[in-house]
Order: sequence, then C-alpha cells, then structure tokens
Amino acid sequence: MKRVVIYAYYEKKGKVYDYVYKMLEELRLYSDYIVFVSNVFLQENDKININKVVDHCIERDNIGYDITAYKTGIEYIGYDNILKYDECILVNSSLFGPIFSFKDMFEKMQSLDIDFWGITKHHKVDFDPFRTCKYGYIPEHIQSSFIVFRKKFMSTDFFISRWKDLPAIKNYAEAIGLFEVIFTKEAVEAGYEADVYINTDDLEGYTRYPLMMMADELVINRKCPVIKIKSFSQNYYDILTDTIGNCTQKMYDYINKHTDYDVNLIWDYILQNFNMADIKNIMHLNYILPKYSLIDDIKINQKIALIVHIYYEDLLEDTIKYINNMPKTADLIITTPKKELVQKLKEKCSKLNFNDYKVLLIENRGRDVSSLLVGAAPYINDYDLVCYMHDKKTTQMKPYANGVGFNYKCFDNLLGSEKLIYNIIETFEKNPRLGMLMPPPPNHGNFYQIIGTEWASNYANTSSLLYNLNIEIPIDWAKEPISPLGTMFWFRPKVLKPLFDKNWEYTDFPQEPNANDGTLLHAIERSYGIVCQYEGYYPAWVMNDEYVRIEITNLYFMVRELNSVLFKHYYTTNLLDMTEKMKNNMYFKWDIHTSMKYKVKAFIKAILPKPVFKAVRKVYRKVGKYE
Repeated sequence: MKRVVIYAYYEKKGKVYDYVYKMLEELRLYSDYIVFVSNVFLQENDKININKVVDHCIERDNIGYDITAYKTGIEYIGYDNILKYDECILVNSSLFGPIFSFKDMFEKMQSLDIDFWGITKHHKVDFDPFRTCKYGYIPEHIQSSFIVFRKKFMSTDFFISRWKDLPAIKNYAEAIGLFEVIFTKEAVEAGYEADVYINTDDLEGYTRYPLMMMADELVINRKCPVIKIKSFSQNYYDILTDTIGNCTQKMYDYINKHTDYDVNLIWDYILQNFNMADIKNIMHLNYILPKYSLIDDIKINQKIALIVHIYYEDLLEDTIKYINNMPKTADLIITTPKKELVQKLKEKCSKLNFNDYKVLLIENRGRDVSSLLVGAAPYINDYDLVCYMHDKKTTQMKPYANGVGFNYKCFDNLLGSEKLIYNIIETFEKNPRLGMLMPPPPNHGNFYQIIGTEWASNYANTSSLLYNLNIEIPIDWAKEPISPLGTMFWFRPKVLKPLFDKNWEYTDFPQEPNANDGTLLHAIERSYGIVCQYEGYYPAWVMNDEYVRIEITNLYFMVRELNSVLFKHYYTTNLLDMTEKMKNNMYFKWDIHTSMKYKVKAFIKAILPKPVFKAVRKVYRKVGKYE
C-alpha cells in the first residue's frame, strides 16, 4: 500500500526527543510521505533535524490539540491529493514505540476489507467524565493516537465533512468529546467498517482502558507495538482505584529484558517532563536488598568513596561501626568542624584499613551540606560512586529517641552490613539510569508530620535555588520531592554536577545558630533528587530486608488507625472516594485554606529581604486585629 503519515507533535519547550525519531524511522518503512505537524514552534536545531527525516514540517500554535493538528495536515495534503494514497495514518506523540516491528501489524490489517482501523480501542464507559460528549457517556472507540483511514473512506462525504466541519477545540476535554470518542460510533452507524489490531473484547469488564490499565497484558501477551507515554505519569489515584499498581512496571521490565526497544528513549523523555514522585510511584522505584546475603557474584570495578561528616563525639563509636562495613577498596573522607577531634579521627581511620583516607577540618557553617558541597567537593569527581553520611541527633524533637530512630533508619539502610553495601553497589551497576539511593523519609514519632508535608516551608526557597541553577524540572507543592530528607544517600557524583559546579563557599550558608526549617540548607536537601533527575538519572528509595519488616508494619498500622476513625464518618470503598469526601468536608475546606495561607507566607518570606519581611509581618498582624 501507498501511505501518507500525519504525525502530530507537542512538547512545550519545542524540543524533539529521540523517541519521536524512532517512531518516524519505523513509519518511514511503510509510508511514502510524512507530514510533521508541530503544535509548538521548534528549537532551531530540532527543526533542522526533524526536516531530515520527514517530507514536510508545519509549525503552529498549540490550538486544538492533536485533532486540529491532524486537520491541518489533511488540509495541507488536500482532500483530492490524499486520494493518491491507499492509507492515511494519523499518529500523535503520546506513544512510545514501536516496541515490536510494525511489519506484522500492517500485513494483518492490509488483509482486512475495512474502511479504517487503529491499534487499540477504549471500551464503553457509562458516564462522561469530560462532560463534552453529546451522548452523555463514552462510546467504545478506536483511539486517535494511532488511526488509519483507507482511500475509499477518505473519498466519502462523511470523512470530508467530519474534518471540514470540525468545531474549534479549546481544551483537552473537547478534543476527546467533540471528536475522538464519537467518530468511531458515528462512522459505524453510517455503515462503515472498522477494526483494531489489538483485540481486547475479552477484556470488557476488566478495564475501560486496556492500553493504560492492562498495558502489561497487551505488550507481553498480545504484542502491542505501542505504549502510552502517560503510563509513566498517570494519576496514581486512578491506577490504585482500578488495579494493584503493577501494570507499568511489569510492562517496562518486559520491554527492557525481552525486546530490542531502547528503554533510554523512555527515560530521556519522562525524566525531563514528569514529576519524579509520579514516576517513582508508578515504577515502584524501591530497592529492597538483602542485608546478610549477596544478590550476585559481585566484583567492584568502580572507584568508591565514603564521605562522613562528624560532629558529635559521643556518637563516634557507633558511627565507626557502620563506617567499618565499607569495602576495603574504598576511600574514606571524614569532615569535622571540631579541631579537637581531628587527631582522634585520624587515629581511628588509621585502624580501619581503607584504601586511602583523609580527615578534613572544615568551617562550622553549613553543617552537613557544606561538608559535602565545600569540604569534600575537590575530591568528588575522583569517584564513580559515593556514599555520603553524617551523625545525627535531631535534638529539636523530644523524646530524643525520635532522633535515634531517624539516625538508625539512615545508617542501617545505607551502611547496615558489608554485604548490603556490596548489594547497593551492584544495584547501581545493574541499573545504569539509577543515580541516587536513599532511605524513605522518617515517619515515626513526631516525624509523622513529614508524610504529606515533605516540602514543609521549603517549596519557595527550593524553587528559587533551582531557578538559579538553571534547572527546569516539573515540581509540585502537592507532590513530594524524592530527595534524601536527612541528607544521607548513595549517588553517582555526575548526577549532582550542577550543584558542585556552583563552587559554593562557606559564606553562602547561614551562620549558627541555624533555624530548624526554611533555610538554604533545607532547600538544598530537597534539591538533590531534582538535580539528579535533571541530569538524566532517577533517585530511588533503598531498604534492607531486615528493616523493611519494620517499615511495612509501621505504614500498615498508620493507615489502619486512620481508617478506623475515618470509616466512622465516611462510607467508602476506595482511597480516591475517601479523600474526595474529606476534601468536601467543611473542616478540610478550612484546613486547605489555612494551608494556602501558609504557602503564601512561605513564598513571601523566601523572596523578601529579612528586614522587609519582618516589617510586612508587623503591619499584617496589626491590621489583622481589625479584620
């Protein structure tokens, strides 16, 4: 068959990612002409490169989404000229693929006597979540992300009128309701024949959206050649409402291990365009490693260092026990702001049998953050992998056992045993896009408040820091930063390059005594994982198999205790319904309003000089008395 392709593209920065070229290269094998319609004006280099692989490129404003982009492409070709082709393929940039060659697909579909076809379909939904479909529900329909029209169909008044009379589409909901979900139904009712390559009739009742909610089934067992990019950023409420949450991760693992598709094309896009909390949830980026056995026959080929900041002499013996678990081929760098500890630390280090060790006296300004970014900075690039630790008390919280537990959670999951450390090193070796491993945030005692408020009063100052570092990565107040809260973690030094390139000095950090929250130190703490993501690597959680027993018990106990109270006030069967009912409760409306005031205050505090902020606060409090 002679085919023409209309590829609809959008990416807000005007960059064309490599996954697009992969798709276009495969489509070129089965088509004679490709029109690339970009709903954004491309960066100059991207425009040059895309013109090398397509026959014509159209740049336009993002008006009407992919549906109007398709119309633009059809009208460029012309309703008469398009009949020179046996098929017209409409495909948009919401798909990764082909996971498998399109050869089998085109051969199978070419043998069918039909008017139009697609790869997948969406099953009927008894209601219309978009409130834009004229039927009041979502009919079964071929998904418009990849739909193909035959010549005999393109010559009909039905086809031509649907495009010529396409109403102005103002938003995503209208793109769905005014075209995609009604086109198949109307065409079939008008007597035209349609089909899909991946038949999912047997999945009716299991899911409404097989390509998203059962992608593992479609890829593994039905050899679906495409997957939705949104699979890696889908609202986890939706996933957990319909499934146990294993679909995307299982699908990805299969693609990575059993196909020729380069998963770096996936990582290159999602790490630059999706919130890391969404990626982590969907991909379950949690590594549970044995504490007392090895996961493989491990040979350390990387150059490795342990950097430890020591402040509390009374914690030194416990810290040394963990330090001693490191492989003897590693280097040790210890920083301390206490001159009286330097000689004692050198004596301790000389007995630990490391490959090499250094004890650095640093300034007492910037705490653990300046220890890493200033004190140890000259040596960082000498290593492939680094573990950074510091002794910790958290004395602002009582009882002090809270802080002891936090310290244990960090040290035991990062340096808990020699075999655990070997397993961590091997995990980096086996996962080349893994850039950082950290324990989960603390959630016991008074640390419980961290769950759901991970940003605390640090969203604005972290945003400001990222802006100054020229880092553009999607972050959201409502979604937690995947960063080491506690500043203890394993990492590849290259993933923090933008932070080290800033060439920090001790004077950049606040003097002691330091505030417990809202400082530059706390902003940097939350930025580590974001910088890692910007550099093209993902941060993840790590726990040893002994500790994870505690974590599961604690989390299940917390959820159960909350539910036992909430179920007395709300009847529900799932998490999404529960949270919606709570948000609609007057108390929670008040709480959300209070939270917003807190966010505004934090933002103002971050951008105003301290004397100005105090003056504004004084005026506000005075005026507030008369509100």
